[in-house]
Amino acid sequence: MSKNSHLGHQAKKRFGQNFLHNEAIISQIVDAINPEPDDNLIEIGPGLGALTEPVIERAGDISVVELDRDLAHRLRHHPFLAKHLTIYEQDALKFDFASLASTDKPLRIFGNLPYNISTPLIFHLLSFKDKVKDMHFMLQKEVVERMAAGHNCKAFGRLSIMTQYQCQVLPVMEIGPEAFQPPPKVDSAIVRLIPHKTISNPVKNITTLNHVCLTAFNQRRKTIRNSFKKLINVEQLTSLGLDPGLRPENLTLNDYIALANFVDDNPVTTEK
Repeated sequence: MSKNSHLGHQAKKRFGQNFLHNEAIISQIVDAINPEPDDNLIEIGPGLGALTEPVIERAGDISVVELDRDLAHRLRHHPFLAKHLTIYEQDALKFDFASLASTDKPLRIFGNLPYNISTPLIFHLLSFKDKVKDMHFMLQKEVVERMAAGHNCKAFGRLSIMTQYQCQVLPVMEIGPEAFQPPPKVDSAIVRLIPHKTISNPVKNITTLNHVCLTAFNQRRKTIRNSFKKLINVEQLTSLGLDPGLRPENLTLNDYIALANFVDDNPVTTEK
């Protein structure tokens, strides 16, 4: 049998498929999620149901978003799972998760996310944060480290800032390649994201914060004097209490909020 085949399904590289098969690891992940009856649970990429089945055993009916039509077909005809599933055969990157939420039932989203689209998918999911109670994801270990990184760290960047601004980021556990079939070429980790109910230091415009982060970390080895020169000058940086000789990873989350608010209040005008 092919090393890329598991339970009769050939893993598809274009979907970034790596299937969990270690029962002890699966049990630990489900314990971390702690699904309960009446939870509004949505799984992204249920695959062959490694997490789906034990979650259903604890919580009852759940919704799943699965792009692979072969896997969606298997789930629709599964002897145990089918009757407990509402299946959305769609691309999670384009899916409207808010459509599954209600005032009394915020979303609890989980899944083994395809590593090749994990960062854009996280950004898409964060856009629904007001409808979400918590999220638990299997990701590449490096991505979880970036999400949780503090300033003055090489892993600190746009993903760190945008995630931490919107959520509490809690690394849960690390998982080796041997827990998957086929085994990925990287280590994995589980992260728990809990959206902040209130943000103590809110940014005026989250799109501006994202733009400032992109500008900063697009050339992260430059000093902020140079990376921000089209947005803010040296005197203005100094007025915000920022040393123009610092590099982007040296600034804190609150520094980026202050920068975004300044840029919002002082938009750069291009002379014609």
